[in-house]
Amino acid sequence: MNGRIERMGVIKADEAVRVSRRRPWWWAALAAFLMAALPQTAWAASAPPAIDAGDTAWILASSALVLLMTPGLAFFYGGLVRKKNVITTMFQVYSVILIVSVQWVLFGYSLAFGPDVGHIVGSLKWALWNGVGAAPDADYAGTIPATVFGIFQMMFAIITPALIVGGLAERVKFSSFLVFITLWAIFIYDPLAHWVWGVGGWLRNLGVLDFAGGTVVHISSGVAGLVAAIYLGRRAEYGGPTIRAHNVPFVLLGTALLWFGWFGFNAGSALAANGLAANAFLTTNTATAAAALGWMLVERLRTGHVTLVGACAGAVTGLVAVTPAAGFVTPGASIIIGFVSGVLCFFSSTFMKQKLGYDDALDAFGGHGIGGTWGALATGLFATTLVNSAGANGLFYGNPHQLLLQLIGVVSTWAFSGIGTWILIKVVDAVMGFRVTREEELMGLDLVLHNENAYPEMPSVEEVQRVIAQVPRRDAGGRGWERVSPVGAGLSSEPSDPAAPASKG
Repeated sequence: MNGRIERMGVIKADEAVRVSRRRPWWWAALAAFLMAALPQTAWAASAPPAIDAGDTAWILASSALVLLMTPGLAFFYGGLVRKKNVITTMFQVYSVILIVSVQWVLFGYSLAFGPDVGHIVGSLKWALWNGVGAAPDADYAGTIPATVFGIFQMMFAIITPALIVGGLAERVKFSSFLVFITLWAIFIYDPLAHWVWGVGGWLRNLGVLDFAGGTVVHISSGVAGLVAAIYLGRRAEYGGPTIRAHNVPFVLLGTALLWFGWFGFNAGSALAANGLAANAFLTTNTATAAAALGWMLVERLRTGHVTLVGACAGAVTGLVAVTPAAGFVTPGASIIIGFVSGVLCFFSSTFMKQKLGYDDALDAFGGHGIGGTWGALATGLFATTLVNSAGANGLFYGNPHQLLLQLIGVVSTWAFSGIGTWILIKVVDAVMGFRVTREEELMGLDLVLHNENAYPEMPSVEEVQRVIAQVPRRDAGGRGWERVSPVGAGLSSEPSDPAAPASKG
């Protein structure tokens, strides 16, 4: 039977060849003409989006660059804290990679970029990466696989909560931090990402411009860091001589890794290897350099010297400020954005913080909250469709309405992150406590929480306990070391006692 079918197939094929040979030459020419005359748009409409290998390779590389920013942040923060807290600080940053990498695949990506629900959040249709595959999603990026877009966005979801560590450094329980960060990623970052970037999100529909995360990443994390700093209160040794950066080379290394990774952060947000990515690459670099110069200039005028830590901090503020603007502004505008950011963030991280008395330990708010706010508003000033035809013109290009839209985006992000963060901290604190005890803080969290030391010369637990036992408590006359106020009870009016023994950390 099978042999008969095969023979019949061969006979029919031979007949088809003979028929085709009998057809005149003009038949083939007519067919070719008709094919060429048909509307090509009809064919294109039915064809799936084509994957571009170059774009895909660039976004995968950019994803790796953005992931590198988080270890860079660990070195940056780790160098700024005291040596007795370097492990716990770097571990907090590192742990965010572990938590968000899983959360994003489980349901985070779906909440942020899934089908819209009420213009507020995505549905759970794409939970467990269901329906996110090799085919492009034309709503977000038509030339790369949807999985690649999801991977790229995962790296943004990782770095954002890691930035909050700067506001609560050196005084929180590790277990409480893990719970808080998990909740923050779910209830703050994912909905906010949908507002600004998700199809159907209300800020996206409104026309707010945020190329790579000025609102979603930096304002949200900076405001969260400020709320955490105020809620927790000052560190026990706040204002004392021992609170200073313990490893400046770490700070420089972290800055270099952040700067390098930020090219993927901003240029990768073009979602293609094209001229827009090149513009974002260039504006990122110029704004960063200008911000460092601006910080150094003001630091020299205010203090009489410039510091490497200051130059590094200034560079980071430039990276922050240009993030929302990188794909919408010219290189010349990026210099202005960066320089102003360096000046603003210098004063917010020094004068304003001292005046208001909050202990934003590593300037999460001073750098990211203020820098992100300035960058988002500056986008409303300097944006031009000459750079990005898919964007909008800003105030300086004849469109004052865009500045108003940017202000709406800034205010709504401030409010959502601030109120939401306060609620989450209250819940975590009520259930499991958030802040370590005064004795644990003085001993150093590396030993207390992890039983590790970053450096071999660091004292053991027993040695530190002997020192703590000799530290006087506050008596009825108000002398001696302060007691750490209960969490949320407000700020102490006496940060430290100069007569107290110097900490070894």
